[in-house]
Amino acid sequence: MTDTLLLEVNDLDVDVLTGIYSEETHLPQPLRISIAADLKIQDRYEPDTPLDHSKNYMDLKHAATSGLPEGVHFKLIEAVADHIIETLFLQDPSVLRVRVKIVKLLISENGEQIGITLSRSRR
Repeated sequence: MTDTLLLEVNDLDVDVLTGIYSEETHLPQPLRISIAADLKIQDRYEPDTPLDHSKNYMDLKHAATSGLPEGVHFKLIEAVADHIIETLFLQDPSVLRVRVKIVKLLISENGEQIGITLSRSRR
């Protein structure tokens, strides 16, 4: 069994151009995005282990915020998740698997979480 490190950033609220219905296609929609990335790990993490032996949490946040292309309309939130995953794979070869959960905030009527979770392993 291979040991991995799970790096997580949860509940980022991000406005994204997404949707297929006419009422969705003109303005960005608020999405709640959570990301989990499995990383290859070192044999041990000592108190003085440098950051380059892991991954900066902010890289995950960046992939879901400023890493999304400005002005691009994603018809499906699956495409938003796919873009985030590919960004993380391109950034760092130690990323083995990424899971992105996206909740569409505007369609919730009673606080339910309606959305998708896309998981992909490095090929």
